[in-house]
Amino acid sequence: MNTADSTQLPVLIIGAGMAGLACACYLHRAGRPVLLLEAADAVGGRVRTDVTPEGFRLDRGFQVLLTRYPEVERLIDYGALNLQAFRSGAVIRLPDGQQTTLQNPLQQPTAAFSALTSRIGTLPDKLRIVSMVQHVRRFTSEQLLSRNSTNNLSTVDFLRQYGWSEQMIQNFFRPFFGGVFLDRNLSTAANFFEFVFKQFVEGEASIPALGMQQIPEQLAARLPAGSLRLNTRVRSLEGTTVRLETGETLQGAAVVVAVDGEAAARLLPAAASSSLPWRRTTCTYFAASAAPGRPDKLLRLNASPTALAHNVAFPSEVAPGYAPAGQRLISISTHGEHGLTEAELTARLQRELAEWFGPEAAQWRHLRTYNIPYALPVYPAGQAARQMLKLQADQYRCGDHTAYPSLNAALASGREVAHMILSA
Repeated sequence: MNTADSTQLPVLIIGAGMAGLACACYLHRAGRPVLLLEAADAVGGRVRTDVTPEGFRLDRGFQVLLTRYPEVERLIDYGALNLQAFRSGAVIRLPDGQQTTLQNPLQQPTAAFSALTSRIGTLPDKLRIVSMVQHVRRFTSEQLLSRNSTNNLSTVDFLRQYGWSEQMIQNFFRPFFGGVFLDRNLSTAANFFEFVFKQFVEGEASIPALGMQQIPEQLAARLPAGSLRLNTRVRSLEGTTVRLETGETLQGAAVVVAVDGEAAARLLPAAASSSLPWRRTTCTYFAASAAPGRPDKLLRLNASPTALAHNVAFPSEVAPGYAPAGQRLISISTHGEHGLTEAELTARLQRELAEWFGPEAAQWRHLRTYNIPYALPVYPAGQAARQMLKLQADQYRCGDHTAYPSLNAALASGREVAHMILSA
């Protein structure tokens, strides 16, 4: 629609996750009216934080904000979030139960590996880390994502071709980047690995002082009153007409479908990407009066291929507001299918944690378990880095399932759709 009257109608955006909010913010900034329709009781989509009666802040799945994501730098006010950073590095539990600490392995690779034995990697492995750091710094983030030569390779094949030893792949890359991708097989396309590697080299992994939901709430606060409707489920759409579950019909200047791939499949059955598979994860939270060891603000990674406790984090060490006074919050991530009930998983995790952190871990109090079947869209080798965002006249889609699995992609697709609408 290009008539003067059509621009007075709002752009209807279905879904107030990160992609939908970004699209709305860019349109509002340009003076276009918007109306976001969100089925849930709050904004954020997969970026949500629950607050327990005791005062624990539980992100729905362990998440961090990578501060050098280009779209995040473009749109988010870091100061208002009061970001708190994890230290660069990790404590890695090796398959034999021994632990070793990597400090700044990507930002200062020679210093990080200088004191280590070959249990993590060989001397050539250390030099290849240095080489990889130099390599990603030669490209912009966008250039890395568009590299066809690495898009056609899986991450694990890329690592092997680059020359890293199987020991290095098993003890560092699988637990570290497997946690980022929710894919310990490292079948994710290698161009995305290069992109994420650059983010860790140049930026920080942070969390807002009061939880990850502060990010979408910051964007929602920029929109005018009346432009967001929560608890509003869409039944169907045709062109620029949206029908709600209540039977109400809305007409827009354009319609943007900004829901995840599974929900998009219902509204846009002909969209090719709607049936893409998803990575799943389970996040189990425990409370304790004290976290084990010294508060070093480092992630804990488990290199054992049979473990259920893949990644362990202590969010309240980094951002004290995640836990009430005198308490510590512990986050355990288990990636992929495990086939266990919540009680079975909790018991298995506590046994593993007691072996890892000592008998006091068996006394940690279980708070909540989040099973997240649609945590990240799968991004296999050979998949196009961008899919069509304009579906037909005045009908669009956005979200990380249209590109690659990250917050950056969600924000980028929302911005791109807004610019398409403004230039139509």
